[in-house]
Amino acid sequence: MPWFVIYTKPRSEKVVAENLRNKGIEVYCPLRKVKRKWSDRYKIVEEPLFRSYCFVNLEENQRSLVFDVPGFVNYLFWLKKPAIVRPEEIEVIKNLLNDFDHEAIQIQSFSIADKIRVNSGILMDQEGEVIAKQGKKIMLFIESLGMSILVDTTKTIVEKVTPF
Repeated sequence: MPWFVIYTKPRSEKVVAENLRNKGIEVYCPLRKVKRKWSDRYKIVEEPLFRSYCFVNLEENQRSLVFDVPGFVNYLFWLKKPAIVRPEEIEVIKNLLNDFDHEAIQIQSFSIADKIRVNSGILMDQEGEVIAKQGKKIMLFIESLGMSILVDTTKTIVEKVTPF
């Protein structure tokens, strides 16, 4: 059976997953443990690895079973068909969460006007501003060099610079 990707309401991933389990549907909502600070203490909480997404293991003709689950929005589509994730890819995600420190796992997305620092490659330690993005590539304007450079984030380590 294929794994379909479902889109949920914001911050509803765990509730949707629990409701689907109660209906007897196999669901996977990858969670990572993160340290959060409260006013008086730190606490380890589980948050979804992919916000607003869960995976359901169903036959094509069973896809309608999830429509009445509170918090479910829609299936994710790719090329006008429901997006399918192979079982091997689900196993890779499970192994990633089992084998690596959860604090080291981060999903980053960059927006135009974000300040970015390059942490590897020929532009190491350079900072710039995102002026355009296309998939996994971002166009940075590096003021110290006076030029714009295209950076492939799959091959270069970059991070957002947080203002103080």
